[in-house]
Amino acid sequence: MRVMHFRRGGFTLVELLVVIAIIGVMVGLLLPAVQSAREAARRMSCGNNFKQIGLSLHNYHAAYNKLPMNSGGTYANALGADFHNNFNLSILVGILPFVEQQALWEQVSSPFGKNRDNTTKTPPFPAMGPVPWHENYQPWLTQVPGYRCPSDPTTPNSTRVAFTNYAACTGDALFEQQHSGIEDNGNPNGDGTWGDEGASRWARGMFQARHFTSFRNVLDGLSNTMAAGEIVVGNAENEIFSTVVNLANGDDSCNLPPNAWLTTLVDPQRPKFWLATAPVDTNLNHGRGRRWTDGRPQYTTFNSIRPPNSYNIARWEGNFGIYSAASRHQGGAHVLMGDGAVKFITDSIEAGNQSEVSFGCSTALPTRNAGAGKKSPYGLWGALGTKASKESIDTNSI
Repeated sequence: MRVMHFRRGGFTLVELLVVIAIIGVMVGLLLPAVQSAREAARRMSCGNNFKQIGLSLHNYHAAYNKLPMNSGGTYANALGADFHNNFNLSILVGILPFVEQQALWEQVSSPFGKNRDNTTKTPPFPAMGPVPWHENYQPWLTQVPGYRCPSDPTTPNSTRVAFTNYAACTGDALFEQQHSGIEDNGNPNGDGTWGDEGASRWARGMFQARHFTSFRNVLDGLSNTMAAGEIVVGNAENEIFSTVVNLANGDDSCNLPPNAWLTTLVDPQRPKFWLATAPVDTNLNHGRGRRWTDGRPQYTTFNSIRPPNSYNIARWEGNFGIYSAASRHQGGAHVLMGDGAVKFITDSIEAGNQSEVSFGCSTALPTRNAGAGKKSPYGLWGALGTKASKESIDTNSI
């Protein structure tokens, strides 16, 4: 009689290992592609956020025949921080009704009688709110989704002022641009050097602190002038593009050339980080973008001096300095042009002579001290930041 033998099917150990190895290789090849696709989607969403901000600026201008004031609001008074915003509100507050945030705008523009914990506040906060760093005022703690880039993972907790990744462009000069010659109480300062009249020479960008500007001021053309740019929210990890250095001699932020700190404060082994000895601002709340409400340079503005993803140098907290555009996207950052177009500017954009001191600062360069009407020393990047300097811009190179 013939005996039948049945062999059970299956993989040998060698075959199983080969299959596992092949799957591992495929996953290894696929994962970067998935991550790249996700970042591409986040980058597109970021660009769409910026388009909405651009549209809101145009709608604001159509309604009021001017752009929202950077560092505006209510004047400082003797009643205290609960009863004025120190004339420091950012443009992001003013455009709230135009970015589909009417409910939040109504809370801000009317007296608000609640504390952070929803208990009654008597007397209420005034219309336009308290100082922009106030952490008991609910509207300031409200995160506007359209003000955040999806690629930036840093998020605020519920007791902090909410964040922003989008900042106004103030041009290629920095001298006294934290207040542009206007005091916290709204009065023009009469000093001939840094008062209202003197500081206006250095306000070369589309937005000027504590002054209204309009499209008619943009003589270089809206398509050739940046209105806003991306920034990265500070996360206390000493990254040069999100953490701010307060110089021991604050005037050096103005009197030394923009590239002065490349070899003294930036870590040569990790060029995206400060050296451990750098005098970084250790207050986490003082990082870039950590107050969407605060119109002072450190929080919601940038200047076209250092190229994108470069460092941030301040005279001191809230004061003038070199503030760079930056993003978590690979290789550059978005900017919003005056005509509403969103462009991606690479880190390698031509940025002129980084050894030349900014306008209005050092007396070592008297030909530059005049400022107004001069060609930007910072090349194409500087030219994109100025509104009325008549530089020739090749739009194919941006």
